[in-house]
Amino acid sequence: MVKIGIIGGSGLENPAIFQNPQIVEVDTKYGQPSSSLIAGKISGVETVILARHGSNHQFSPTQVNNRANIMAMKEVGVSHIIATTACGSLRKEIDRGHLVILDQFIDFTRFRKNTFFDSFESGAHHTAMAHPFAEELREKLSAAGQVLQLPVHSRGCVVTIEGPRFSTVAESKMFRLWGADVINMSTAPEAMLANEVGIPYAAVAMSTDYDCWKEDEPHVTWDEILTVFRKNADNVTGLLVKVIESFNK
Repeated sequence: MVKIGIIGGSGLENPAIFQNPQIVEVDTKYGQPSSSLIAGKISGVETVILARHGSNHQFSPTQVNNRANIMAMKEVGVSHIIATTACGSLRKEIDRGHLVILDQFIDFTRFRKNTFFDSFESGAHHTAMAHPFAEELREKLSAAGQVLQLPVHSRGCVVTIEGPRFSTVAESKMFRLWGADVINMSTAPEAMLANEVGIPYAAVAMSTDYDCWKEDEPHVTWDEILTVFRKNADNVTGLLVKVIESFNK
């Protein structure tokens, strides 16, 4: 049975978009997830939504209990996860408000629990991660973006930094040399953990700024990110609803 898990929010935490919404509390062996789950149906498809940083954005990127979030999705029977994230653009062609369907990540985090396999007492576990984002979901996101005529890039590599600080100019330029297209503070280890438990995972990133590599632009601020994100949140919501609809055909 298809049951879609959404991690991120982007306006989808509004229960008005659900049919028969209800609050679901989950407590996992890794602790409580960042927020209560909102469960219901969107276009007839069972859907569960979790706010990554908490209902009041109270958890910093390092504080997010990614293991509890992913395990909560598994325990309520989610079959696919679609994540949303704000990001900084490392490429001129990815403008503010553009959406990027991620296909690769670079993990530049330092202090996060990034695996369910802390011990090899029961045997070694080395999860394949060559292609961490589910192709079926990526194709659905790209197709929905084209139908809705949104500014969507069908692929892109994200570098996830620890945060909560933003990058230095030197770091931002280094990430460009590494081949990263966008930068955020959330995809790793979230994508890694979803792969470990076998849940197909995809992510759509909304560009809100040009980080700080583009020195003819003002350097990124949190207020700027919020302004761009709020202005374009309806595009992300519409995209996800369109993708969810495609599972009911």
